[in-house]
Amino acid sequence: MSYNYLPLDRKWLNFQQVKNLLDFDQLVSITFDAHERILKCREYLDKKVDGSDELFYGINTGFGFLQNVKIDKTQIEQLQYNLLKSHACGLGEEVPKDIVKLMLMLKIKSLSYGHSGVQIETVKRLMEMYNNDVQPVIYTQGSLGASGDLAPLSHLSLPLIGLGEVYYKDVKHKAEFVMNELSWQPVQLKSKEGLALINGTQFMSAYGMYCLKKSEQLLKMADLICALSFDAFDCISEPLHEAIHKIRPHGGQGSTAATLRKYLEGSKIGAQKKQQVQDPYSFRCTPQVHGATKDVFENVLNVFLTEINSVTDNPNIFPDEDLIVSGGNFHGQPLALHLDFLAIAMSEIANISERRTYQLISGQRGLPLFLVKEAGLNSGFMIPQYTAAGIVSENKQLCTPASVDSISSSNNQEDHVSMGANAATKCLRVINNVEKVLAIELLSAAQALDFRRPLKSSTVIEEMVSMFRKIVSFNEEDRVLHDDMIKAVEFVTSYKI
Repeated sequence: MSYNYLPLDRKWLNFQQVKNLLDFDQLVSITFDAHERILKCREYLDKKVDGSDELFYGINTGFGFLQNVKIDKTQIEQLQYNLLKSHACGLGEEVPKDIVKLMLMLKIKSLSYGHSGVQIETVKRLMEMYNNDVQPVIYTQGSLGASGDLAPLSHLSLPLIGLGEVYYKDVKHKAEFVMNELSWQPVQLKSKEGLALINGTQFMSAYGMYCLKKSEQLLKMADLICALSFDAFDCISEPLHEAIHKIRPHGGQGSTAATLRKYLEGSKIGAQKKQQVQDPYSFRCTPQVHGATKDVFENVLNVFLTEINSVTDNPNIFPDEDLIVSGGNFHGQPLALHLDFLAIAMSEIANISERRTYQLISGQRGLPLFLVKEAGLNSGFMIPQYTAAGIVSENKQLCTPASVDSISSSNNQEDHVSMGANAATKCLRVINNVEKVLAIELLSAAQALDFRRPLKSSTVIEEMVSMFRKIVSFNEEDRVLHDDMIKAVEFVTSYKI
């Protein structure tokens, strides 16, 4: 199999593979093992349904509160079509393209285990959609994060039957038009398939993996930008000493202190004799704050890796055990709690970053007020800090946990839900805000460092500042800083450490 393909089957899918999929525009393909397991499960289900009058939830019954309504064998296929159409009730903004790609891949991955009862033709069409960049239009609102992500996954699945909308060659079309362009026929869904497609946690999981990917970059940049601010504010290196962190051995704390020591090694500014005895907490306690967020990141990543390597539709089919079991693997509680946790932890990265920005513009340590010559005539970096403060405040509002809420649905059959989809969408909003606040700190700290010249910081920091100065110049006098801030955001998201 080509390296440009991500193989999907029951083997463990790791974080690096997920990142590579997006970074290198890989295609996807199920393996021979997955192909055989899907065929075996479908064959078992057909024999089971054809040879028995037993009721199997969602296979020959209605859904949710309608679980006891028996569906005639002649109407089983119509049941699946009705399910996709009736549940496609999403509203709100469109889901970002990379998250749609992850949703498609994760749905294929979940079906590849051979416990969902789908046809191989259905899985092949999902792969064709992914590999031909046919992106279903999916909306952010509609899922309660408990019966699976029903509404979003219905919009994901509508194009299989020729309905809904898709992006093809970056243009939005009716799915029917694109299918004609590609000479695709609608998939003829069989029993259980509609439910297999829309039950599952792929909306929450895709958001979570995307948030983790972005968070990983931001955590790296947060340390590097902090190191820049450390020298720009002429801080004392003593709080980074290894001995301190050995006696409080949280993993993230110790690794952050070590990273900051490495980034600041060889700094001429750092080697200067300091006038102050201590620095503000936003500098002195960075290992403790950044480190705690990193520990949360690792915990959340482990939960999401377990989830994306799971089967989360219902009911589940076990051909070897002659079992069809209805349960609750679609419930998003593990994801909801950890999405809330990640949002809270990442918001603290922005919180402490804004405080460092505030210190830098405050006219201390030999730096000019608001980091500009002729302050008064020029406002300098006064208002970027306002912007950062407003964003940090917004994050505090967004960090109210979604997972503590539940609203009964389906006539009280589905009486506890996770609200994990809301946790997912607001987690991404928090993380997008974090990169803006870090960009403002970078902008401010680079300006402050230039007031330390001719003294130099470390090689690592000077290299980053040199790259940054290629796109954002030193601010001699007032100009439209919005443009600089946008460039700084792009730098934060793309700079490779």
